[in-house]
Amino acid sequence: MKKKGLYNLSSIAIVFSMAMLFYSCADNYKRVGDEAIKKIFPSAVAEEFTLTYTETDELEKNEGVVTAHVIAVLKSPVSNEFDNLTFPYTTFPNGLILEFFDEKGEKNTVTADYGIIYSSTNLIDLQGNVVMESSDGKKLEAPQLYWDRSNDWIFTQRKFKYTNPEEGTIMDGEGMDFNRDFSFFNANKTYGYMSIKEKKND
Repeated sequence: MKKKGLYNLSSIAIVFSMAMLFYSCADNYKRVGDEAIKKIFPSAVAEEFTLTYTETDELEKNEGVVTAHVIAVLKSPVSNEFDNLTFPYTTFPNGLILEFFDEKGEKNTVTADYGIIYSSTNLIDLQGNVVMESSDGKKLEAPQLYWDRSNDWIFTQRKFKYTNPEEGTIMDGEGMDFNRDFSFFNANKTYGYMSIKEKKND
C-alpha cells in the first residue's frame, strides 16, 4: 500500500511539474509574441483635412508662364499620417470625398468609407461603398477604386455597376479603368446591359 501511495504521489508530482513547465513555456511564448508585434501610431492626426492637387501646363512652362490648375481636392473628417515608416502612407478612417476637375472646370465626385494615400507610389486606395458621379450624371459604384496620380488613371479589379443616363443603360461588370473625366472607359468583363426603363419596370 505504501508503494502504491508513493507511486501515485510521484505521478502527481510529474504531472504537476509538466503542467508548470508547459505554462511557463506558454507564458514566455505569449510575451515574445506580443513584443514581436510592433504597435504603429500615426506621426500626425488632422481633423477637417483638405488636400489640393495641382498641375502646371507644359506649354505654359516653356513660355515662362507658370499657372497651377487644380485637378483634384480631397476632403476628410480625420486623417492619420504615418510618414515615419519605410513605406509611408496616410489613412482616412472616417471616409473621404475626392473631387476631380477636368480642363473645363467640370467636377466629378468620388465618395468612399475609407481611404489610403501611399506617398512613395502616388497611389490612392478608395474602399467601401465607393461611388463616383460625373458632372453629366454618369455614376460608377464599386467596393474599391484606385487612383494612380502619376498616370492620372483610375481603375479597379472588383465588380462594378456603371449607370449612363445619356444612353439610358446600366452595365454590370468586373474590372475596369478610365481617366478622371470619364472620356475614356474600358471594362475588362461585362455581364450585359440593362436599360434604365427596363429596370424601373422590374
